[in-house]
Amino acid sequence: MARDTTDQTPITAASELTAYLASGSKPKEEFRIGTEHEKFVFFKADHGPVPYAGDASIHALLTGMQKALGWEPIMDGDNIIGLAGPSGAGAISLEPGGQFELSGAPLETLHQTCIESNQHLATLRTIAEPLGIRFLGLGGSPKWTLAETPRMPKSRYEIMTRYMPKVGSRGLDMMYRTCTIQVNLDFSSEADMVKKMRVSTKLQSLATALFASSPFTEGKPNGLVSWRGDIWRDTDNQRSGLHRFMIEDGMSFERYVEWALDVPMYFVVRDGRYHDCTHITFRQFMNGALKGEIADWEPTLGDWTNHISTLFPEVRLKRFLEMRGADGGPWRRICALPAFWVGLLYDDAALDAAEALTKSWSFEQVSAFRDAVPAEGLKATIAGHGLLDVAREVLAISRAGLKARARLNGDGQDETVFLASLDEILAKKATLADDLLMLYHGRWNGSVEPVFEEYQY
Repeated sequence: MARDTTDQTPITAASELTAYLASGSKPKEEFRIGTEHEKFVFFKADHGPVPYAGDASIHALLTGMQKALGWEPIMDGDNIIGLAGPSGAGAISLEPGGQFELSGAPLETLHQTCIESNQHLATLRTIAEPLGIRFLGLGGSPKWTLAETPRMPKSRYEIMTRYMPKVGSRGLDMMYRTCTIQVNLDFSSEADMVKKMRVSTKLQSLATALFASSPFTEGKPNGLVSWRGDIWRDTDNQRSGLHRFMIEDGMSFERYVEWALDVPMYFVVRDGRYHDCTHITFRQFMNGALKGEIADWEPTLGDWTNHISTLFPEVRLKRFLEMRGADGGPWRRICALPAFWVGLLYDDAALDAAEALTKSWSFEQVSAFRDAVPAEGLKATIAGHGLLDVAREVLAISRAGLKARARLNGDGQDETVFLASLDEILAKKATLADDLLMLYHGRWNGSVEPVFEEYQY
């Protein structure tokens, strides 16, 4: 998230929070695709991490991009921490360890999404080249220790860094040493949201398996294909992971709000200052818990939008749905991830087929699936079925959904072209993580250093 919200609209009842989520419903013809991708930033000379400040730095990248794009700088005190495009044209932001993120504009087609990503990377490379800086698309930092990883000067991250070790063992690794690709998708009604939430939550670990690309930690194999996926199994489980109510009967906007109200907050922002609120829930905040602690203690809509941006379930509900299960990856994966989910969720027949496929999967089965995938990848099972077989069926549904959308590029190709990298994975029965491990034990002679050269953007 590039910028924390400062909407001062007062809120006095939970029904207003439910109405806010429901207001995201829109006609199908107005559905859009918002793709986010993160990448690690490193020096070409020694594959070391790039600090925030200095001549060759994250700060220099941001100021260079600001000059190239003309986007508005986002500041935290005196520090530039992101850029905002004009009229919702996307944003650039920083993750805690300097991971550089593009939050793409809401676009109509996957062709536009791929053009946007390529243009972003091309512009970024022109700024980075004179600085000796490159970018790596993987799900986990393959070399640097937590101590070696730089820390970005964002106030919200200072609060999270203090809080994470209190609520899980892996939160700091999540913040500082992982990258993801995400896609944000729309819904037309509460019923449509619930259906998409249920289907996508059940299938999220399939995306984790297909996009697995984090088999190394601190220069060695970590015994997993998705270290990032495993990290999320113990990262503040009050606000992350799988939640039974999201896939069983009774899910609604109101039910999500009731859950979110009882999750501890991270902060509120007043006059540009971040106040640590990790000691209270949002419900307690609404009941006056900050009265006497800060001057403007009454909750606002901005506080709510900031709070729900700090919840980390497998699929996150805002005024749209965020698919959060995939590792970061090479540039082809930036287009493949939204293609996978758009094909499944934006065509009615495809969504019905995906729902029918997953309908009998219980919470316990989905949970076991989620636990197995980081280590087993495509060798995992779900509800007694091998994941490779399930993946082939799901990818066929997604392809049919994209064909039905019939969104063509200038060469007459539909959006199914963006599934090619996933077809390759299923054909060879190996993920990117499997490929990387084979290289490590073979041509790379037990070193992760070549990954920085061979898999850079």
